[in-house]
Amino acid sequence: MAGRMPIKPDTSCSSCRVRELCLSVGLKPADAARLSEIIPQRLKIKKNAALFHAGEPFRSLYAVRHGCFKTTISSEAGRGQLTGFQMPGELLGIDAISRNRYACDAVALEDSEVCPIHFAQLERLSRELPSLQHNLNRTLSQEVVRDHEMLLSLGNLNAEERLAAFFLDLSRRMECRGYSPNAFVLRMTREDIGSYLGLRLETICRAIAFLRSNDIVKVSGRAVEILDPPRLKALLAGKTDDHIARRAI
Repeated sequence: MAGRMPIKPDTSCSSCRVRELCLSVGLKPADAARLSEIIPQRLKIKKNAALFHAGEPFRSLYAVRHGCFKTTISSEAGRGQLTGFQMPGELLGIDAISRNRYACDAVALEDSEVCPIHFAQLERLSRELPSLQHNLNRTLSQEVVRDHEMLLSLGNLNAEERLAAFFLDLSRRMECRGYSPNAFVLRMTREDIGSYLGLRLETICRAIAFLRSNDIVKVSGRAVEILDPPRLKALLAGKTDDHIARRAI
């Protein structure tokens, strides 16, 4: 497939820099080595190239080692809905397990790198290694929780609150990876964010302007700086202070 290039692994799971976020977390060195054995090569995915498409046969999960991806589903009428953004240490392809076909398109937002994990081999190894089975179950549970949080955002939050939830989620995930939780660069476009949050582009722009005018978040191009994390969290909780309320009128 165009945009994909296999490369030999230069590190094992036990020495990977994102192992504390991936399936190898907590595994003994010998067990991590066994996991590494079912990842014969990594794949480099060029920016804007697809890792897989909806409907393709499911064979492997993909652990993101470097870069960022977006996943999109399409209706029968051809309308697309962006369903998530995946960072290093997270898995792609989980939603294909039940039907043995990928349910979405996965596209790289920047030059990225993934570790293909053959699922049949992973299942066999998980039966032998309870700690690996636990990690796989934990990952599946995290996906369910994330879906629930997304449904809550779409059903109960206004545009500014949805954007606050999005920035806070990115902040938490960046901090887990050892980066600044309050200053980061968006890999996705405003159109992507709008599709994910169920908002039009102009609504996203207005929500950004609202956060900027209230000195809560500074956005310059794709660079984001959270200026006032407590007020951003208060906005998500529906607890706007008088200063925000006056500025919003």
